[in-house]
Amino acid sequence: MSTDAGDYAACALCPRCCRADRTRESAGFCRSGDRMELASAVLHFGEEPPISGTGGSGTLFFSSCTLGCPSCQNIQISRRDRPLGRVITPEEGADICMELQRRGAENINIVTGTHYIPSLVFMLRSAGEQGLNIPVVWNSSGFETAAGLAPIDPLIDIYLIDVKTLDAGTAERFCGSSSYPEAVKAVLPWIAQRNPLSFHEEKLTAGVLVRHLMLPGEIESTAGVLAWFSSRFKDQALLSVMLQFIDPRGEMFPEVSAEQEVLRLLKEYEINDGFIQETGNEEIWLPDFSRPNPFPAAFAKPVWHWKHGFIGQHPAIQVRRSCR
Repeated sequence: MSTDAGDYAACALCPRCCRADRTRESAGFCRSGDRMELASAVLHFGEEPPISGTGGSGTLFFSSCTLGCPSCQNIQISRRDRPLGRVITPEEGADICMELQRRGAENINIVTGTHYIPSLVFMLRSAGEQGLNIPVVWNSSGFETAAGLAPIDPLIDIYLIDVKTLDAGTAERFCGSSSYPEAVKAVLPWIAQRNPLSFHEEKLTAGVLVRHLMLPGEIESTAGVLAWFSSRFKDQALLSVMLQFIDPRGEMFPEVSAEQEVLRLLKEYEINDGFIQETGNEEIWLPDFSRPNPFPAAFAKPVWHWKHGFIGQHPAIQVRRSCR
């Protein structure tokens, strides 16, 4: 199995629409070629409760990014200049998905996969042929287009989508693109309309969970996001407000005093369903992808790492490969 080179030949997978020929070189804004690069796969217990469940979310952290936030917590793997990661084929990605399922993952959680959508379609189809039967989560910055998502949308059960800001100036400062608000305002209605919420007991099996990370000194930006969510999506999606902003460069830190203001805004806009993160010791959320387990042991169990491959026993994978 291989990807269709034409899907990467004039790339328009993200709102930048670079039209770069990624089959010839690492090109375009993301500087990614036509082969996926993966940094880590873990059972993640730090996502929202209906995503993590009891078994953990089977999270795949892909390298590079289409957005380029200056203060990205995953800067080791999202940076465009030699991010950490290893090239994998769609078949290898399917093997990793199956191993995550075998180890009890509640779902397959694809983090920052927009620039690899053609390859990910093949990966998920291959995994489905092998018996993958848990939900698939699309974990994204929200910098998407409906056209870019259309090929993979039929394979996605849950969208875990950021809405960072709806203010162009704030987006320029924190997201590296003033066009971010227009992109997320265009794509989120398309996503929410196609993916109604569905639960099995306490687990989210389908639908949309919108994440908003409070940005330092930008309470008005947060108010704008919450007002928009309330008017458009509070009956269609869940909301998760995150307070863990940490700049890896050490320049900006969370404003814990703003927590009460967020609670007031949630009440004002009558947003009653969702999650808000507790503050304190935010540094533990900064992963180190040079380590086999990028997170503290309480938050993740490593399954695959770009330096080491599979971590622990994976007999099903070993047997199948030994027959080649």
